[in-house]
Amino acid sequence: MAGAPVLVVPSPPRDAERVPGADDGASVAATSREDFRVRCTSKRALTEMLELCGRFVEKLGDALPEEIRKPALRDVQWTFESAVQENVSINGQAWQEASDSFMDSDIKVLEDQFDEIIVDIATKRKQYPRKILECVIKTIKAKQEILKQYYPVVHPLDLKYDPDPASRVENLKCRGETIAKEISEAMKETRC
Repeated sequence: MAGAPVLVVPSPPRDAERVPGADDGASVAATSREDFRVRCTSKRALTEMLELCGRFVEKLGDALPEEIRKPALRDVQWTFESAVQENVSINGQAWQEASDSFMDSDIKVLEDQFDEIIVDIATKRKQYPRKILECVIKTIKAKQEILKQYYPVVHPLDLKYDPDPASRVENLKCRGETIAKEISEAMKETRC
């Protein structure tokens, strides 16, 4: 008969256990308690991942017509989230049984990280003052070396007190008048 439905009987998995006392023909396979769900350690991290994937699902809805977009997106989002929740185990527990709060392992990891940070900061508190002190000493020594190499370019003259300032004033007046005449003559020559 063409097109007739075919009855398929699945065979039990290889790791299935036979129930004792039952016939081989009518044996009931008791499968081992193996969990095929994806194992996770944090419900909070999984929730964040679902939110991230939800954005991609919303972008898929942009191709849909406006009148069916909202209900279709709501349906697809619910289907996606429920499929993830059914196929995930959090520390061996189902999604509904797992709690949102920090697990003991999460707290232990955070405490270990906090201890490492404390040790790192305490080490820096011991090391950095020594390093800073070395840098300050080197800087001061370099400044002292620079100051030792400094020699004034202009040698100061010894100023002597002149008991008769009137003769100097007369000398300056004569010089000033001479310079003024030279400047005015130079200005007249450049005008022509």
